[in-house]
Amino acid sequence: MGKLWHKNYELDALVEKFTVGRDYELDQHLLKADCVASLAHATMLESIGLITKEELSALKEGLAGIIQAHENKGFPITRADEDGHTAIENALTAKYGAAGKKIHTGRSRNDQVIVATRLYARAFLLAFMEASSQLVDHLLTFAEENQLVPMVGRTHMQIAMPSSVGLWAGAYAEQLLDDLELVKTAYHLNNQSPLGSAASYGVPLPLNRELVAELLGFAKVQNNVLYANNSRGKMESIILDAVDQVVLTLSKIAQDLILYSMPEFAYFSLPDNLCSGSSIMPQKKNPCGLELLRAKSATVSSCAFQIKNIIKALPSGYNRDFQETKEPFLRGVQTGLSCVQIMDLAISKVQVNPEALRAGFKPEIYATDAALELVAKGMPFRDAYKEVGLHLDQLESRDPETAIKARTYTGTTGNLGLDKARDLKTELESFVQAEEEKIEAKITQLVGFPVRIFSEDN
Repeated sequence: MGKLWHKNYELDALVEKFTVGRDYELDQHLLKADCVASLAHATMLESIGLITKEELSALKEGLAGIIQAHENKGFPITRADEDGHTAIENALTAKYGAAGKKIHTGRSRNDQVIVATRLYARAFLLAFMEASSQLVDHLLTFAEENQLVPMVGRTHMQIAMPSSVGLWAGAYAEQLLDDLELVKTAYHLNNQSPLGSAASYGVPLPLNRELVAELLGFAKVQNNVLYANNSRGKMESIILDAVDQVVLTLSKIAQDLILYSMPEFAYFSLPDNLCSGSSIMPQKKNPCGLELLRAKSATVSSCAFQIKNIIKALPSGYNRDFQETKEPFLRGVQTGLSCVQIMDLAISKVQVNPEALRAGFKPEIYATDAALELVAKGMPFRDAYKEVGLHLDQLESRDPETAIKARTYTGTTGNLGLDKARDLKTELESFVQAEEEKIEAKITQLVGFPVRIFSEDN
């Protein structure tokens, strides 16, 4: 049946290869989302009398069959198809005739790909928040278990002040929770139905956009039809920017773990299954998982940057340039999730070496504490600072645990406030669970069985 736009000429083979690119391969990731959205669109068309109940029944059977075939890796998309939208419509037309030819009524491939991407992104964001929440939980548990284990606090990588492993881990847990607020905001912005915008300007048919949004479990319709199309790429970059903040935090954790697991520090010991060896040096156990995470944080950033550079100078309305946003988006989100999973493995298995940590507490680390003790006796701080600074050789060793317990106001080593972070984590988990349950119920009701729109292998 050929291309959806086919006329009375054949596209040059070189032009076809150039314009199609990898779209037909990438659309395997979006195929289930495309089928689900197509069924919602068909249901709406039947509700306004543009297709019959029998045609809707046939389309539902066909789309369900395509989803099941895809899950068994049995629904190919070829370069000749151009994309998944064409492959789906051609398959429906071949089997059901007129019903297949009617399914695209009132719809463009523009809003079709946007809604498929929105469904995929929504499912991804929930999976990403769930995995990140688990990592936060492991960090908080790690912080609680090691809250009174002394750890040298450093500035400029030099010995600074007494700190603790609990403060270190708790800091990253709270940072991730703030990062996840951005992810949650991206989720809300993404959770709008663009269907009905067609090629940016709507159609002269009584489409019920609210019904489609309800069937797909979207929070609302994306109102302005031109904005719906202008937001392609923009929405994907917002999502990747939020994911990028999470992975940026993970990169810093990775660097700390790499540094502090060096034999010269030996504060931590990394699990063997996170490390690989050398092809020439028998003794090597390299933190390759963490090193690659550190590098892949740049991949996520570059994917977001690539999309923004594609769309930043485009005029309003649809432009074929948007096609080039698909690959960096898919690559970016999948890379981001794998980084969270690797860090979760590391934190859940890293070992703490208290003796090595305590050994780092040289007398100089107590210099500020000594100055403040003079302040407590009435000496002005600047004078106390100078007094201690001129007599550093007279500083004596102290008990590190006593030093970290002495810091008792909010957020310090003796008062980490981990319960506050746990409350935020629980709130996030409740949000994710409620959204997942609502969406699963909507899609199961629409299709007739649960459809997992995002998974790491699709």
